[in-house]
Amino acid sequence: MSDHITLNRRRFLNRSATGIGSVALASLMRPELFSAENSVSPNSAGISGLPHFAPKIKRVIYLYMSGGPSQFETFDFKPKLADMDGKPMPESITQGQPIAQLQGQQLKCLAPQTKFQKYGQSGQEVSDFLPWTAKVADDIAIIRSMTTDQINHDPAHTVMNTGTSISGRPSMGSWTLYGLGSEGSDLPGFIVLTSEGGRNPQPISSRQWHSGFLPGRHQGVLFYSKGDAVHYLRNPGGITDARQRRLIDAVRDLNSIQNEVVHNPDVEARIASYEMAFRMQTSVPELTDLSNEPQHILDMYGAKGADGSFGANCLLARRMAERGVRFIQLYHRDWDHHGDLVPYMNTCCSHTDKPTWALINDLKQRDMLKDTLIIWGGEFGRTPMFQGKGKLPGRDHHIKGFSMWMCGGGIKGGITHGATDEFGYNAVEQVCHVRDVHATLLHLFGIDHHRFTFKHQGLDFKLTGVVPAKIIQPILA
Repeated sequence: MSDHITLNRRRFLNRSATGIGSVALASLMRPELFSAENSVSPNSAGISGLPHFAPKIKRVIYLYMSGGPSQFETFDFKPKLADMDGKPMPESITQGQPIAQLQGQQLKCLAPQTKFQKYGQSGQEVSDFLPWTAKVADDIAIIRSMTTDQINHDPAHTVMNTGTSISGRPSMGSWTLYGLGSEGSDLPGFIVLTSEGGRNPQPISSRQWHSGFLPGRHQGVLFYSKGDAVHYLRNPGGITDARQRRLIDAVRDLNSIQNEVVHNPDVEARIASYEMAFRMQTSVPELTDLSNEPQHILDMYGAKGADGSFGANCLLARRMAERGVRFIQLYHRDWDHHGDLVPYMNTCCSHTDKPTWALINDLKQRDMLKDTLIIWGGEFGRTPMFQGKGKLPGRDHHIKGFSMWMCGGGIKGGITHGATDEFGYNAVEQVCHVRDVHATLLHLFGIDHHRFTFKHQGLDFKLTGVVPAKIIQPILA
């Protein structure tokens, strides 16, 4: 052990005069040598052989409506429920089916709590809670036949993000970043933002954007919506950028020397994180400074600076997309409406509806929607049955049939895919699972989900798992 320590000290002392100095000089003369394509970085160029075929998109913006928005008050109108309002739900439909909080209670039908209208040339049906989304009805592909595996929030989040309820698996954003890398060099390739406003802003576990068994540099980075976007990013008092750069160089060299002995990928991730943090000291304040945005853009999003609102986060998502971030995930955390459904739907939609429209239109105006995939949806839907946790009725969790939508690159707008039965209980036509969403996402990135694997503990793991998954072909342009 002492020989190794002596050897490493000698190596360090031998290199300190020429190694670190030459690296610093090279970084000034040829900064491209230290770009994402030429260094171990969270924004690495991905793995060899990808994409498998020509991609349709460069990035994803996932508008995650955490808590489970009701499909019956958004995109899946059911006249039968209006006719059966207050009457018992037929036992032939519900018997033996998974139920979250309505066990042992009489199951009664609950009518849609708002009106629906047809919009655009396509005649897409959208509820009155979403007047701004209705304006882009011809741009979105609504999937009414979604299903998932888990009926409670945390495991359902895990399924939606990782394809399985087993904790510790890589998130879809991490899989994407691992495979393709990121186009930017001074921001993480996978960024998460959260907002709230409505009922019960449940916490979201950071493992929902974790890299699991993939290299740690591919995990998502949570940006805080208020104050410093990333904690401890600023230099301590009295420390200049030049001194910080020298410190990062020294730490990198020491870690590199250590890794010559231990060959630990976590050390490589640590080196990459230090380098990225240094670059982010300049890039993040510039990213989150919205003062250079025209007033009409701020008004369009309903943003008053980087104030933590969903509108501000949508505007930040557009700015991240412009700067090469590969996967952007925006959680709005208040859609768990077990009671008082109408007032909480009004609140949540007032926070998210117009900013969603603004994001689509802003990307379209900048000619970026054509290579950006936008996904809207929660971890599951809501029951067609009444739940009474409030002064006004609500709905329980539901996994057998719910709605999501996609738009942007490679997506055929103005179509509705799949259907639930007349009660909205079961998906019955062109049924889609979360795995199919993942397969479709990878396909749009030019990745064959069957061939996109990572060997871990002797097994070849995939985002789409071992149960067959399909690309949702009818929604593709």
